[in-house]
Amino acid sequence: MEYMTESTDRSPGHILCCECGVPISPNPANICVACLRSKVDISQGIPKQVSISFCKQCQRYFLFVFVLLKVRLVDAGFVWTEPHSKRLKVKLTIQKEVMNGAILQQVFVVDYLVQSQMCGDCHRVEAKDFWKAVIQVRQKTLHKKTFYYLEQLILKYGMHQNTLRIKEIHDGLDFYYSSKQHAQKMVEFLQCTVPCRYKASQRLISQDIHNNTYNYKSTFSVEIVPICKDNVVCLSPKLAQSLGNMNQICVCIRVTSAIHLIDPNTLQVADIDGSTFWSHPFNSLCHPKQLEEFIVMECSIVRDIKRAAGAGMISKKHTLGEVWVQKTSEMNTDKQYFCRTHLGHLLNPGDLVLGFDLANCNLNDEHVNKMNSDRVPDVVLIKKSYDRTKRQRRRNWKLKELARERENMDTDDERQYQDFLEDLEEDEAIRKNVNIYRDSTIPVESDIDDEGAPRISLAEMLEDLHISQDATGEEAKSALEAADLVSKVTEGPGAVPHSCNSSTLGG
Repeated sequence: MEYMTESTDRSPGHILCCECGVPISPNPANICVACLRSKVDISQGIPKQVSISFCKQCQRYFLFVFVLLKVRLVDAGFVWTEPHSKRLKVKLTIQKEVMNGAILQQVFVVDYLVQSQMCGDCHRVEAKDFWKAVIQVRQKTLHKKTFYYLEQLILKYGMHQNTLRIKEIHDGLDFYYSSKQHAQKMVEFLQCTVPCRYKASQRLISQDIHNNTYNYKSTFSVEIVPICKDNVVCLSPKLAQSLGNMNQICVCIRVTSAIHLIDPNTLQVADIDGSTFWSHPFNSLCHPKQLEEFIVMECSIVRDIKRAAGAGMISKKHTLGEVWVQKTSEMNTDKQYFCRTHLGHLLNPGDLVLGFDLANCNLNDEHVNKMNSDRVPDVVLIKKSYDRTKRQRRRNWKLKELARERENMDTDDERQYQDFLEDLEEDEAIRKNVNIYRDSTIPVESDIDDEGAPRISLAEMLEDLHISQDATGEEAKSALEAADLVSKVTEGPGAVPHSCNSSTLGG
């Protein structure tokens, strides 16, 4: 007799649906899925088509949040739509417990209709009179070289993108912002780029005592050191000694994140940051309009430089020279001036040079009045003079400017701007921090003209590209249309849909 072993694989029994009689696996409701869905709609109460607002200015969606009550969200994803259809479709998969503990899962699509509407923040920006923070940048000088340099740094690093508007006044700039955080970021940028100090204040606009909220307007007052390039300054004895026993009379060769000074008698250089300046302040001795033109009668290079004990660093880019000069306005006389200068590598007999006549100038400075008259030079030479008209005509580059409101502008601004452009051509250290663009309207010539005036090479210039044209000069619109046609042919109907950020839809 043989015994049959029972199979361990047992299939569950089937029952008939109590509604339609179809054999189904047993479930707590004893109803098939089709009949259960016909009786119960777990997506009831969830909107299938809603409107969502989109701001074209800031490219943001207004949040539309609907709450899924008593259902469990299993999955959510975007359904591809045409970019120009003004539709966003989201496929949702939800579950809910129905009859006798049975769990039903359902998939449906929510259709979002995109409507264009400007948000409140953009409305305030377009109104031009709304702001929550303002930065007042000021410099108590008669020349705007530092501001022109600061403008190029702001453009290079894009620090003007969050501003509501920029207003230019006679002694500085005002930057308006919609939030205090953006203004604080700008103040930190200014502290890193120019020697300055600032004070912050705020004014209460409104308050809500019920939820303890306050609305303030903040003001940041930023003061830049009152020293510009090519200024002649007189240091205090204590500061000059701390800088390596420099002479008190120095020339400012540039202003970046610090004040760079050079002693025209010894070529000793020193850098003074903002905190040091405010601890030992000093002023410019002469007005920029007091620059006079001299002609070099005789020039000799000083080879052996005597250095005192504890002297600081010597400039390697300059050459010490002893020159005899005469004013071009006094050519009918025989009066000449002797001085030492840091421009020995540039000057030759017969050259024109700009400088300050300290011997015939009324110097109203506390540090100069205490100095021995023998230590005050008769003439301080600043820079070599070139034909400005010829330099402007041959200048084949340009700079970008900030879009700003102007009021009470001085007629001398154009001359000061031309001085700044000449400084860029002469000083490579400043030029490396500025974006210089090629001017296609000016023909390309040699880097140095007949007079030896310095010029900017093509390797240091950037191409000023426009959106309307591509690199070959053809219209970019036709190129984009051709690229779009190729992508449609190669991708076909299975193309990857454009992505959207689900967090902006509230789903």
